[in-house]
Amino acid sequence: MAGKTNFDDDELVSSINITPLVDVVLVLLVIFLITAPVLYQSAIKVRLPTARTGEQLEKGPLNFMITKEGDVLWDKEKVDWETITKRLGLLKDQSSETAVISADQGTSHGTVIRLMDVLRQVGISKFAMSVEAQTIETR
Repeated sequence: MAGKTNFDDDELVSSINITPLVDVVLVLLVIFLITAPVLYQSAIKVRLPTARTGEQLEKGPLNFMITKEGDVLWDKEKVDWETITKRLGLLKDQSSETAVISADQGTSHGTVIRLMDVLRQVGISKFAMSVEAQTIETR
């Protein structure tokens, strides 16, 4: 008969039922597919200029990003010029800190200079400009 098996009631079943495993994997896959776009939307798109002589620098408390549209972000939080000045005034002994500025290639030169001027007014005179490593082409 088609429904009859060769197992007795006393024998040990040694086969693994993978149906629950497949169900769990599919549920995890669906959850990942739903949450992945949310993670990527929160990233800020800044196209950094390239340079061959860039150096690795440890990130400190003064990380600024300027978008192509001219928006300034401090540690990925959008801030206006007044807020930057107020928050920099609250920092203690920041003169030894290096301000890291990540400006998009399409950013106005004047916006970068304005940020550097604001930083210099509160005593920060060390700057680092973020760049992407340029690949060296061999001929």
